[in-house]
Amino acid sequence: MSRYPTHNPLIYAKRREQLARRLKKMGGGVALVQSGMEVMRNRDADYAFRSDSYFYYLTGFPEPEACLALVVAPSGDSRAVLFCRDKNEEREIWEGFRFGPKAAQSAFGMHEAHSIEDLEEHLIDTLANQPAVFLRLGEDESLEAAVADVLKTLRGKARMGISAPHAVLDLSHSLDEMRLIKDKTEIEIMRRAADISAHAHIAAMQVCQPGKFEFEVEAELLYQFRKNGSEAPAYGSIVASGANACVLHYRANDAKMRDGDLLLIDAGCELDCYASDITRTFPVNGQFSKAQQAVYEVVLNAQYAAIDATKPGARFNDPHDAAVKVLAQGLIDLKLLKMGLNEALESGAYKRFYMHRTSHWLGMDVHDCGSYRDPAAKPEDGVAPHTSRKLEAGMVLTIEPGLYIRPGKGVPKQFENIGIRIEDDALVTQKGCDVYTADAPKTVSEIHATMKAHKKTSSKAA
Repeated sequence: MSRYPTHNPLIYAKRREQLARRLKKMGGGVALVQSGMEVMRNRDADYAFRSDSYFYYLTGFPEPEACLALVVAPSGDSRAVLFCRDKNEEREIWEGFRFGPKAAQSAFGMHEAHSIEDLEEHLIDTLANQPAVFLRLGEDESLEAAVADVLKTLRGKARMGISAPHAVLDLSHSLDEMRLIKDKTEIEIMRRAADISAHAHIAAMQVCQPGKFEFEVEAELLYQFRKNGSEAPAYGSIVASGANACVLHYRANDAKMRDGDLLLIDAGCELDCYASDITRTFPVNGQFSKAQQAVYEVVLNAQYAAIDATKPGARFNDPHDAAVKVLAQGLIDLKLLKMGLNEALESGAYKRFYMHRTSHWLGMDVHDCGSYRDPAAKPEDGVAPHTSRKLEAGMVLTIEPGLYIRPGKGVPKQFENIGIRIEDDALVTQKGCDVYTADAPKTVSEIHATMKAHKKTSSKAA
């Protein structure tokens, strides 16, 4: 059976039609996208298969060793051909269900389906007399090699009146622009993923206490993800206590959590190939110290400013700029920077404590595809080429300011090793943005209440 049996094949057919309209403007041709292969982890053990995002976006087909050929006529009419693994009872005994071409054609709304073993043979007929072939250039060496062989074969048939495509074009930009604006189905799935992740963060707050190890909290996150229907984490979870929170991509998750430390958790589940991405920071013992709370409030206010700046018509960089102003002023107020706001911003002095961007696109990939630059920027219109693009309804991005205060010159003792990041996922709407990960507590009072309530319940049970 399909891994995601509730998916409607019409959704993927509409996306293929949308892609066909884009390729029609480029003269038509054949677009090829592969699902990917199973990858060996170590001897006799594979990593869990996860389909290529572009392939899944266009097909909904969950199996490895598959390829989509979308044939687009100059008129814009299109034909979807799927190549996949054959039915094989012996392999299915060991590895589980396979659709096979016949069932896959019907279940996934394809015009044709064939064995993946016959891909190159069919490509000779499929690419013959086509104006162009579209690939994600530089992303799939095996497919590029197969296409190169087919082109060589077709060029050898010139005397028979058969021509090879005269152009090999990159498919990535067209698909990136499509994936950047989420449809209703995608938004629904991402909301469900966010809900699972938000409640996993609540559970993590409730099991956290001094003396436990970071991996014990990570285990709770993973349990909640899987228990509530997620297939896997969207990325490697970061569970970083104390000084570890000042390491942006900390992954060891093996330290013992100490009384008085903060715990930074950056973790989100993946659901039906769509990612969520939440970060919360809270005290291991359930109570912020005065210094911790002072820094935390700066980061929280920076996030609020960035959220307010996230709206249609604003530039992608606007939320970052709004957050940086609040962070820089907060660092000045905390006496971690000894200069005026304009100097802190112009010199970049704040980057000592805040060295990453505030947002990235979110979707099927946690750092999702799509250009951050304005595709319509023209110097003759007064728009610099590197200007960030305007936000549009349907875009999804993270909003994640932070401060990371390592020991060093000018850092008072009470602020040393405080690392704080607060991250939410936001859908750009017609009027502003919808922060759909808001169920994860993030104000100081919400965090205190969440952790305090659990401790009371635990003590009564004991």
